[in-house]
Amino acid sequence: MRLGEVVVDVTPLRAGRDFRLLFATQAISMLGTHLTSVAAGLQVYALTGSSVQVGLMSLSLGLSLLVGLIAGGVLADRVDRRRIVLVTRAATAVVITGLAVNAALPDPRLWFVFVAAVLAGGTAGLGGPALMAATPALVAPGQLAAAGALMTLTAQLGAMAGPSLAGVIAAGPGIALCFAIDALIYVVGLALLAPLPRLAPEGGGEPQHPLKAMGEGLRFLRGNQVVAGLLLIDVCAVVFAMPYALFPELGTEHFGGGPSTVGLLYTAPAVGSFFGALTSGWTGRIHHTGRALIGAVALWGVAITCFGLSPGLWTALVFLALAGLGDTVSEILRRALLQHYTPDRLQGRVGSLWLAQATAGPSVGNVEAGLVARGLGSAAGAAAVGGVICLAGVAAVALALPGLRRATLQGPPADDKRTAPAERSPAAD
Repeated sequence: MRLGEVVVDVTPLRAGRDFRLLFATQAISMLGTHLTSVAAGLQVYALTGSSVQVGLMSLSLGLSLLVGLIAGGVLADRVDRRRIVLVTRAATAVVITGLAVNAALPDPRLWFVFVAAVLAGGTAGLGGPALMAATPALVAPGQLAAAGALMTLTAQLGAMAGPSLAGVIAAGPGIALCFAIDALIYVVGLALLAPLPRLAPEGGGEPQHPLKAMGEGLRFLRGNQVVAGLLLIDVCAVVFAMPYALFPELGTEHFGGGPSTVGLLYTAPAVGSFFGALTSGWTGRIHHTGRALIGAVALWGVAITCFGLSPGLWTALVFLALAGLGDTVSEILRRALLQHYTPDRLQGRVGSLWLAQATAGPSVGNVEAGLVARGLGSAAGAAAVGGVICLAGVAAVALALPGLRRATLQGPPADDKRTAPAERSPAAD
């Protein structure tokens, strides 16, 4: 295999201006998102001195995001997706600007931070499914995996650079500047996305009750082995083998370190994820995509099991990096398969379910890991047990859903009556 077939495939960036605009917007937006996330947490803690209040703020954001995602999925399959993205991003820019103004006041208001978290989460949820559904409309069907890898790369870059930058800014010019920069990023993103073409969904505008519309998406999910399998196999990883809540205890008690050791534990998966995205060129070329996905999730389970059994810190960091690599490959393949096997008229609703799971799943998984650690009396043991359960779940899903094992990105999906991928073309330059 040549080097060019391994490194991240940038064909979608070369093929169309519209995807370049979307990619650039996501790249700067992920940086801004982490600036605001860290700044909001720092501000709430500075105002209250309570980690519980920080957690409640995050919970408010998460719950409003979930509600927004469900509503946004229905909306994205009814009206022009470009319009939804522009309107929700403009609304979010206003909210973030409000946070900047509040933070600059001599006496910032805590209640406003909570209200802003609810508003920002809701608007982000409303626009999320439309933004996700835009990708298959802007790239050729054969480039979905490459486009997904590029989007994942922006997320990893933001996750690595954003929090550190937020800390530097907050310690220097102040928290208000973090919010102001994010608000400016949203304005720049609006300017970048404005030239996109109209992205009307197939069958959009049909009079249908929102609950009935969501029910149609759930029925499709239940009847499609590939799409259902994508969600189920991810549950095995994020619910049963999510170790992040264990890192503080493992870093200080098991590995005998301090905050720096805990920081290394959080950083290691991101490093592996970044490497996985950089070397993802093969994901769009492999024929047995479903089997590769199953293998990637299994790699996560094996790596988390070995992490829990690791006797030393550096061994543990290596396995966490491997887990991050498997997680990124899994995300790239799951996103591409979901968009490949979902008809355009359902992209918003099915995408909203995927995004909702990605939002809620890790939270549930971290709670589950903490409870298991308390029951076993060992955080390391909880991580190892979670990895084993994840592997058992992956095996069960793979055996129960042969359609997932046979899934491929090469050619049109056999059970989909939408326009064949060969007949669709990416947006022109």
